[in-house]
Amino acid sequence: MKSYVLHLIRNMPCEGNLEGRYIGRTESPLAMGAVAELAKLKGQFQYPSARAFYASPSSRCVDTLKILYPEAEPEVVLELAECDFGEWEGRTGQELSGDPRFVAWMEGGGQAAPPGGEASPVFVQRVCAGFEMLVQNLLAAGQTSAALVTHAGVMTALLAAYGLPRAPFYDWMCDPGWGYSVRITPGLWMRSHVMEVFATLPQGGQGERPDHLVVDLAREAAERAYGDRMGGKDANRS
Repeated sequence: MKSYVLHLIRNMPCEGNLEGRYIGRTESPLAMGAVAELAKLKGQFQYPSARAFYASPSSRCVDTLKILYPEAEPEVVLELAECDFGEWEGRTGQELSGDPRFVAWMEGGGQAAPPGGEASPVFVQRVCAGFEMLVQNLLAAGQTSAALVTHAGVMTALLAAYGLPRAPFYDWMCDPGWGYSVRITPGLWMRSHVMEVFATLPQGGQGERPDHLVVDLAREAAERAYGDRMGGKDANRS
């Protein structure tokens, strides 16, 4: 059966990101240092080829994709925009530390909506709807390889929602310019809305292949599921 491979890549940061500011919907170009770092990664490692290209709507996602794939004309997926931080856009945690609303938001794990912004459950629902539309379009077009450059929050939300092996949101965090390759099998997707995470990227070149990360996640998932039955030394075998 035909399968579809999608490469998820985290965008490089803008200056506001590097300053620790909440940059969600705020439009901000890539930091110059980030451009140089991505060029270095591209020279040192191998990014996979793709036939279709997608990006979140911010220029920092589109520009990251264009550096990696200069020939690409990406389709922008509006639903995959970063979370809207409302009144806290462009401000740092230190600047907001005296705001009791911010303190309550942090203590609540960021689940509530910032003033004028977007609650975490609403954000996750939105990006999942956009991703399901993207997958539907891939399947309909028969396009078997694609790349998506998106934000850390979007990527981790999607992998936590659909990825196999199962892992929580923060376990999927990766550095800018890095990401994961996933395999979507139509029958399994239609039945269960899951996708196989089979590799980390980029790979090859002069650097170490980072495949161990996916292997470690799979091992941890198996131990969570079967650890009680494996018992003793077998539960900790590498």
